[in-house]
Amino acid sequence: MILPIYTYGNAVLRKVADPIKADYPNLSTLISNMFDTMYHAEGVGLAAPQIGLPIRLLVIDLAPFKEDDPELGAFKIVMINPQIINRSIGEVAGEEGCLSIPGIHETVLRAEKIKINYLDEQFQEHIDEFEGYKARVVQHEYDHLEGNLFTDKVTPIRRQLLKSKLTNIVKGKATTSYKVKSA
Repeated sequence: MILPIYTYGNAVLRKVADPIKADYPNLSTLISNMFDTMYHAEGVGLAAPQIGLPIRLLVIDLAPFKEDDPELGAFKIVMINPQIINRSIGEVAGEEGCLSIPGIHETVLRAEKIKINYLDEQFQEHIDEFEGYKARVVQHEYDHLEGNLFTDKVTPIRRQLLKSKLTNIVKGKATTSYKVKSA
C-alpha cells in the first residue's frame, strides 16, 4: 500500500524516534508498505517518521544504481533500532535530496565511513560498516530517526536562501508525483 509522505514542517520529522520490539503490530506489512511507498516516489531510502511513525525503522534499496555500480545495485536493507557507533573523522561532500523536502537538493558533508548496530526484519542483530554512497544514504535516513533533516547540515547562508522554498513546502505548495501530508 502506498502511504503519504510527511513533508517539511510536520512535527513527527523533528521527533527522536522510539525503539520498537519484535511484537510491533503488522511489522512485515509496514516494511512492505514502506518499500512500496519509496519505490512509488522514486526514492532510495525511507524512514518511518517520513510516513508519520516516530519509530526507529528505515528501509533502503539502491537498485536504481545497479547499472553504474553493481555493488550499490545489490544493496537492499531494513534497519530496526539502528545506532551509529562510529563515524570516520573525515567528511565528504555530496548532493542530497529528500522525499520529505521535495524540490530541494543541497551539498551536505557526511562521514565517509560509518559503523552501525541494527536489527534486521527477523530481529537478528548486525554490526556493519558502510562507506561511500551506502554510508551517505544510511546516515541520511538515520538522521530522520534522530529528528534531523539534511537541510540542517547546509551552511547558514544556504539555509537562508532556502527559507522561501521551505515555507512553501510547509504551506503545501510543493509539487510532487507522490502523495504527501503537509504540515
